[in-house]
Amino acid sequence: MKEAQDVWTAVDEYFNKLLIPTNASLSATLADSATAEMPAHNVAPNQGKLLQLLIQIQQAQNVLEIGTLGGYSTIWLAEALPKNGRIISLEVDSARAEVARLNVERAGLSDKVEIRVGKAANILPQLQAEGYGPFDFIFIDADKPNNPVYLDWSLRLSRKGTLIFADNVVRDGAVIDPESRDANVREVQQFAELISKEPRLSATTVQTVGEKGYDGFLLARVIS
Repeated sequence: MKEAQDVWTAVDEYFNKLLIPTNASLSATLADSATAEMPAHNVAPNQGKLLQLLIQIQQAQNVLEIGTLGGYSTIWLAEALPKNGRIISLEVDSARAEVARLNVERAGLSDKVEIRVGKAANILPQLQAEGYGPFDFIFIDADKPNNPVYLDWSLRLSRKGTLIFADNVVRDGAVIDPESRDANVREVQQFAELISKEPRLSATTVQTVGEKGYDGFLLARVIS
């Protein structure tokens, strides 16, 4: 397995050097997140670029991110937005949110990014009450046990054509284990089953290997 991981990482590095220009703000964000002893749960650079391309293809102007961490993916998302674009990012941990705010400010994106602190399950109804939405693109990358809740609110805060991107759904292949006792796995399974029964969504998954190991993401489009 280690040999395979070494190859996956080397391939990522090869294509990243060719296709993804060095970004000082993103590199500093990773360094600051490590200094703050945050878990290395940020997206890989090639996945960040994928998110950016999807937003540009979508011509999204309003983006919702559930799970800020140190702001690495937030910066990828915000850099893809037009001048009048806006992203609201939700983070449960106030210390992490403060690191993310500083990282976003250094990247010159504070005018496009609003980071709200608290449990996403509590903030999402507030966004609806305040008249936010519909969002054009929704990125779900937070605590997996609440993914079904995030799906429900994503649908409430979306429109026909909204893209919903949920990260880390393969769980190193554990998602296919019907006997799993891992709450993360069980809730991802429930999340996928809910989407399979939801007529408003058209969805697929993509398995990935790379510097982050073996995982994958789910991409859904609101069709009605």
